[in-house]
Amino acid sequence: MARRGKKYQEATKQVEQDKAYPPPEAIELAKKTAYTKFDPTIELHLHMNLDSRAADQQLRGVVSLPHGLGKKIRILVFAQGEAVRIAEQAGADYVGSEELVKKVEEGWLDFDLAIATPDMMSKIGKLGKFLGRRGLMPNPKVGTVVAAADLPRVIKEAGKGRAEFKLDRTGNVHLPLGKASFEEDKLMENLSTAVEAIMRAKPSGAKGQYIKRATLATSMGPGIKVDLKPIIGKI
Repeated sequence: MARRGKKYQEATKQVEQDKAYPPPEAIELAKKTAYTKFDPTIELHLHMNLDSRAADQQLRGVVSLPHGLGKKIRILVFAQGEAVRIAEQAGADYVGSEELVKKVEEGWLDFDLAIATPDMMSKIGKLGKFLGRRGLMPNPKVGTVVAAADLPRVIKEAGKGRAEFKLDRTGNVHLPLGKASFEEDKLMENLSTAVEAIMRAKPSGAKGQYIKRATLATSMGPGIKVDLKPIIGKI
């Protein structure tokens, strides 16, 4: 394993490795240990007591964070007919049908979120191999395949800060909570909202302790264990 840099080692010294910090303390410490020149994202990492191979233990969803993610979200909408006008008026960055499908097929991926109306799914099915592995393929399970009438709401929510979560093969869930420059109370609200969404999405096959371990970390920063019981107890 490559040796960590001096700044990382100094940041790690501020963290008690065996301690699970109360959420406000963990957020404060995450901000203190952010040492990069850019404004890093604070991420929540959860080790779940779920088997990713079991059909009744799948976990996937989306949460709208009250204070956003601290970055501009470039939104693409695959639409046709009246839905094009609706999406454009709602503030989508890119809107189109066959011409947009062809552009993506040729390798263009300068967007952060793709939304589609149901009547476009047959046209964009072939993009699965381009968008699927990047987590950009529109999917009704995470609310990115919607009727034209719902486009304004979905686009507005996405622009404010929409974070998807999904159980990976190793039984972990990862999602961003905002930038290290955010005020602590705003990060705390984003964290509480994210945890509540994951608790409410608990699959039917989950048994025992649902969330086994929680960690906060900034981009390139050390992991900070978090005790989520104060948040879970209020849900």
